[in-house]
Amino acid sequence: MTGSRPLQTIMMALRCREKRLTCVGNITVSKVPESNMALSVLSIFLGLLLEVSTHGPTGIPRTTWKHQEVNLIQFTETGIFNYSILLLNEDTNVLYVGAREAIFELDMENISVKKNEVFWKVPEEKQTACVLKGKSRETECLNYIRVLQVLNDASLYVCGTYAFQPTCDYLSLQDFKLENKNEDGRGRCAFDPAQSFASVMVDGDLYSGTAFNFLGSEPIIHRSSPQMSLRTEYSISWLNEPSFVFADVIRESKNSPDGDDDKIYFFFTEVSVEYEFVGKLSIPRIARVCKGDLGGQRTLQKKWTSFLKAKLVCSMPELNFVFNVVHDVFILKTPDWKETVIYGVFTSQWGNIGLSAVCAYNMSTVDEVFSKGKYMQKASVEQSHTKWVRYNAMPPSPRPGACINNIDRLQNISDSLRLPDKTLQFIKDHPLMDDQVLPIGNGPKLIRRDVNYTQIVVDRVRALNNNVYDVIFTSTDKGVLQKAIIYDNEVHVVEEIQLFTNFEPIKTLLLSSRGKKWLYAGSDAGVVQSPTAFCEKYLSCADCILSRDPYCAWDSEDNSCVVQDHESRKSNLIQNLNGDANVCPRVKYVSSDDYQKIIVKPRNAAELQCQLKSNLAKVVWKLNGTVLSVEDSRYHLLRGDSLLILSVSEQDLGNYECWSEEQVKSSSFAQLVAGFVLSFDLNVPSTTSDPTSTATTTTTPLNPVIQTEGNANTAESTLTSTSPGSTTPTTLPSQTETKLTPTSSTTVQTLWTLPIPISDVPNLETKDPSTEYIKSNNSNALLLLFLLFFILFLALMAYNCYMQFLPPPCLKLRAALLGSNKKAKPEYMACEAGLIEPIVEKTVQIEAHNQNGAQQKGLRDTGYETEPDCSNGKIPTTKHLEEPQESKDKPFDVICESQPIEYADADAPC
Repeated sequence: MTGSRPLQTIMMALRCREKRLTCVGNITVSKVPESNMALSVLSIFLGLLLEVSTHGPTGIPRTTWKHQEVNLIQFTETGIFNYSILLLNEDTNVLYVGAREAIFELDMENISVKKNEVFWKVPEEKQTACVLKGKSRETECLNYIRVLQVLNDASLYVCGTYAFQPTCDYLSLQDFKLENKNEDGRGRCAFDPAQSFASVMVDGDLYSGTAFNFLGSEPIIHRSSPQMSLRTEYSISWLNEPSFVFADVIRESKNSPDGDDDKIYFFFTEVSVEYEFVGKLSIPRIARVCKGDLGGQRTLQKKWTSFLKAKLVCSMPELNFVFNVVHDVFILKTPDWKETVIYGVFTSQWGNIGLSAVCAYNMSTVDEVFSKGKYMQKASVEQSHTKWVRYNAMPPSPRPGACINNIDRLQNISDSLRLPDKTLQFIKDHPLMDDQVLPIGNGPKLIRRDVNYTQIVVDRVRALNNNVYDVIFTSTDKGVLQKAIIYDNEVHVVEEIQLFTNFEPIKTLLLSSRGKKWLYAGSDAGVVQSPTAFCEKYLSCADCILSRDPYCAWDSEDNSCVVQDHESRKSNLIQNLNGDANVCPRVKYVSSDDYQKIIVKPRNAAELQCQLKSNLAKVVWKLNGTVLSVEDSRYHLLRGDSLLILSVSEQDLGNYECWSEEQVKSSSFAQLVAGFVLSFDLNVPSTTSDPTSTATTTTTPLNPVIQTEGNANTAESTLTSTSPGSTTPTTLPSQTETKLTPTSSTTVQTLWTLPIPISDVPNLETKDPSTEYIKSNNSNALLLLFLLFFILFLALMAYNCYMQFLPPPCLKLRAALLGSNKKAKPEYMACEAGLIEPIVEKTVQIEAHNQNGAQQKGLRDTGYETEPDCSNGKIPTTKHLEEPQESKDKPFDVICESQPIEYADADAPC
């Protein structure tokens, strides 16, 4: 398994479990107990978990927009849930929404405008039948729309779960009504609304990946066609508990020199058949079938003759960690199908690690695996375990699983019905490829910690420098949309937006491709329409450039950040995706007269509020041009940015400045975010001398207007670009209207107006509880948990050692630590203590009795089965019982009358 060394180590350890061997690397060292084997596997997994969680990449978004901070358009209907199917028709500017028991037609420019609707409910008798099968009447026994495809210009093809009896129908677009041509939806639609499902309509034929039966135990890839319906073979080597996520067509027949066929690709996660593991090991797959497949003549009748599947590899090479569950796939198509790129979002099946990844694959690599790769075959090994190994022999001709091309047609093989049985039998037994589909760069494009990605779409954008960049939009299970750009093999997360206020998972994500681009997200509660960029939220040229958003550019004439249009570009637009804000025009400097005035009573506390716009920036506070140290007991940072002065004295008065310092590659950019003038209220005496008391402060806000350079009354802030050799940005003088003089190592520019309204600026440490989870980092929690288990383990060992439950070496250590003279007991003392010690005690009693001249009594019964001495083993008679027997020195002779029974297990033979 490529890039999965820890997984192979665990699997190797589990294989040694059968022979009870300890495996270190590739070496078998010794036999160990079963419990130690489990601890070894657990320690390997916990070590891997701690390593990935501690050293995994983070990828923090630069900007966080809360739901109320951006303009979003929403659509929801009372009593309707599960808006999980979206279909966009850009020719008619319509968005179709499939929900539970309803289908809506919305305006794609404003989805709050509803054009049409139709309801498709389940009859009462079918609901009753569903309930009798053990399903819920309120949830499962309803009709969840799962298929919504354009059949032609006049109708849509729709399918629903229909109370676990999947049914399909046609929706007329003229009057937006169902035609009531109910068709059996088995193989076209899922039974269970919770089951995974994928479908695509290609030239009037519906290709679906779903379950064929009520229990969901028979998965199939099915083509519903008036000419020839095909399906996969019912075999775990073809499909083994798959979870389908996506399906699409690649038009490989267009301008094909060898007469190749179009191919339909399916993406899913299934249980592995080629690897042994303690549980069900999930593997991400890509499978393909040919559009012109007609099945076999004798072998594989009405079955796919072109079905092949391969493994999708998405792993962290530096940590050898594998993401083995695919959640969604987006195919970024190009005119040349070989340049098409496949993007997928992955997580690990061992949940709660909190890592999500985005991997990209070239379609040419996929084609190489299927057309030239090696096959796998079943192989029986010892202990009757079935494994899959590489098939190294020459496969039959024509190549199994390949589409019909010109070479086959020259051999009089015009379709799959003419394929020889040897080829068909081979593909029936060898549907799995040994070669794997490796990602571009042999690793993920993007990795996020503490995020679970659910959906993905990708847009290709041409920037002002005429370079093309892929912008990745990913949604999470908390209702958040994230946007990232790949720039010079480096991923920059531009921003994240809280689309849904109730933190519910985003189940579908759609991107328009014409005109003004929009994003559409569907969840259980409704649909949200969002622009692809929020350029207008960046109020300065510095923020516009530092955002590194390829959609945005700074308009130097209008002094605004605008969405750049490639077709109608202006010459005055400024854009620099490397984040160098020195390209921004120079403006005037800010005056301290425009700072907010704060009046405080002596020796009272004062809070100076400041919020940074960038999550990647750090806050720097200055007093009269001197950087303040947060180590001073008088100053404290509140919520990461705001400054709290506990006891204001005369030396604390003056001009305070809140700077945002952001590192972009080798350069550091500092922006003045807020300024304050702190002074005493001398007219009102101090009410208390307690330095911890809270003082009453009065703030005089400033509301300057952004103006062009040349207006001397404009209040503006400065941005400082510090070279790598400089440690601190140039400070702003406290004198009014005094300009800074750049030094040889720093470049000073004024870029935007001060102050920025507090409500419009997000904090570095998220203030709002609704977005607190975005910044959460569970590395410290995992480390503390690991230390806690380790401490408990040591405590348990110490307790067992103290209680003498452990072997002699531990007791020797205990004696050395506690100074005890107690020696370790022999190994047999614990198991025979009740036997040996009483014997010694009774022997002493017998000797003492004999010295007094009394008759020697027999020892008590020790629990061993004994018999009285009755004349060499004869059956005892009354004579033997009446006549006293001669005393003997045998240790197990017992006289019952003289020895009472002391133990319940003692026998009385006499």
